[in-house]
Amino acid sequence: MKKCLQLVLVSATLLVMTAGAHAGVTADSYSVSPFIGGYSFLGHEHLATRPVYGVRAGYNFTPHFGIEAVADYARTERLRPEGGDVDSFNYHLDMLYHFMPQGPLVPYLAAGYGWNSREYPGDVDTTRPVFNYGFGLKYFLSEALAVRGDFRHLLPRHDEQTFHDLEYSVGVDFLFGHKQAKTGATAAQSPEEAPLEEGPATEPGRGRYKYCVTLHGEFDIDRTVIRQEEKDEIAVVGEFMKKYPSTTAVLEGYTDNVGDADYNLKLSRRRAEAVARYLEKNYGIEPSRLATRGFGKSHPVADNATDAGKQKNRRVEAIIDCAFDVSKVRQPERLCMGLVIDFDTASSEIKPAYRDEIAKVAEYLKSYPTTTGVIEGHTDNVGGYDFNMRLSQERAERVVDYLVENFGIDRARLSAKGYGYTRRIAYNSTAEGRAMNRRINAVIDCVVEKK
Repeated sequence: MKKCLQLVLVSATLLVMTAGAHAGVTADSYSVSPFIGGYSFLGHEHLATRPVYGVRAGYNFTPHFGIEAVADYARTERLRPEGGDVDSFNYHLDMLYHFMPQGPLVPYLAAGYGWNSREYPGDVDTTRPVFNYGFGLKYFLSEALAVRGDFRHLLPRHDEQTFHDLEYSVGVDFLFGHKQAKTGATAAQSPEEAPLEEGPATEPGRGRYKYCVTLHGEFDIDRTVIRQEEKDEIAVVGEFMKKYPSTTAVLEGYTDNVGDADYNLKLSRRRAEAVARYLEKNYGIEPSRLATRGFGKSHPVADNATDAGKQKNRRVEAIIDCAFDVSKVRQPERLCMGLVIDFDTASSEIKPAYRDEIAKVAEYLKSYPTTTGVIEGHTDNVGGYDFNMRLSQERAERVVDYLVENFGIDRARLSAKGYGYTRRIAYNSTAEGRAMNRRINAVIDCVVEKK
């Protein structure tokens, strides 16, 4: 018995040291779980404590609720003078409730009902009903493997008497039915993942910002010629990019809803290209620093039912990717900041090492007290949809709370929004991609007074 326990513990330790991504309990998954341990017969049955060997076969209806069929065997002996070996067999069906099923550590409660069969010397057999309850802990080494400890109190009933037995065991869960993701630096795309769409230009990189300026209404209907009165707005972009030569910009063109969709898509692209040429010619911005996109009549910012609304929708947005001290530049219309905040698995606690990142947001909000901000939380795809939506929301709310409690930012200026894994910016098939998708963005809207 001692050697078997040592073997299991050593194997588990090696698996922990070499384990990759931690998963957890997933819905519609199966498990097969061999185990070994000890079995103690309490009370006046006068049977010796002995090793127990068994196997469990389970199915998880949801990450929280599962069912297991269990069979185990213990060979004990009588402690009374007559002695003799006794074979004890248990068969029962258990229900399990998992706490924090996303892993890697998953505690659970269990309860079930079944039968105990014993074979005494002299071909004397007995069968008795047994109720059991207990608790355990699973540690997930990967999506397909977990080590497990389990403790049960069993109450066999025989001759109108209730007896008390204890079973304590360690084992390994082999898991099936989950979706496995590819791993490794060369993995390109998981078969379960759709191709990545082109990310929004406002998505900030880590340690960088998106400085956004909207050039509203600079085009007449069906025209790509820049109006004279709007050139001051383009100058904001040109002067900024000249001052910070490492910056790049994406120019996004939009139209109102008048006309054919395909035509508007081309028209919006030509308008963005007209602004790019103007920046190249008048401010010496290298073409390699500028990219253009056309979105046609999609994403309107005003009601197309009015002429004034249509005029606002005929626009170009300049989204500048940069790294600079945001407190020392002219206030843009919108500033998107990617916060470098890494969270522990299934946790929303902010580590001290990342508080300086949040301080940058606070500094900007203090510098411009009329601004408002949305803190966006994003996750990778490990775990279920509902769990990741809640987790991303909790992480965003935790950042909001930190800004309010530590920097005195008015809570009315802040809101939190969790997106789960619905807005990925990289494939989740690699550890690097999952790390990129686990992010917090601060999107700060500013009221800009035009001079």
